[in-house]
Amino acid sequence: MRCPKCGNLEDKVIDSRSAGNGAVIRRRRMCLGCSYRFTTYEEVVKAKLRVIKRDGRREDLSRQKMMNGIARACEKRPIGPEQVERLVDEIIEALEAEYEREVPSDAIGAKVMERLEKIDEVAFVRFASVYRRFRDVNQFLSAIRGMMTKE
Repeated sequence: MRCPKCGNLEDKVIDSRSAGNGAVIRRRRMCLGCSYRFTTYEEVVKAKLRVIKRDGRREDLSRQKMMNGIARACEKRPIGPEQVERLVDEIIEALEAEYEREVPSDAIGAKVMERLEKIDEVAFVRFASVYRRFRDVNQFLSAIRGMMTKE
């Protein structure tokens, strides 16, 4: 690792710690040339997941897009932004474990609905209405009946 102060390539690791729920290793280093101390982070580089859309197009999985959709469904509900972020983290983690490079958009929607149903039924119905493209009240009612029979 090149020293940010003097550019020397020789250093020694003083301390190593796990960070980011074990996904990152934080290392404190000391330059052997000038004794400057600096921190580096090491993590596994994962291939970016791509989403296969309903019409066959492919695009990068967007964390922000997922956050916006879930946040919209949770508007005016007792669900905080931190909970939405945790939810998105869990969903992306599950998708990365299940899919290597490409994930169908249906799988993303199903995972979001599965988790939203456990957290808040109103947010679930809101998300499902957009995701499943409800066209009338009867489709809303059948989704609600489906939730009631699971209980």
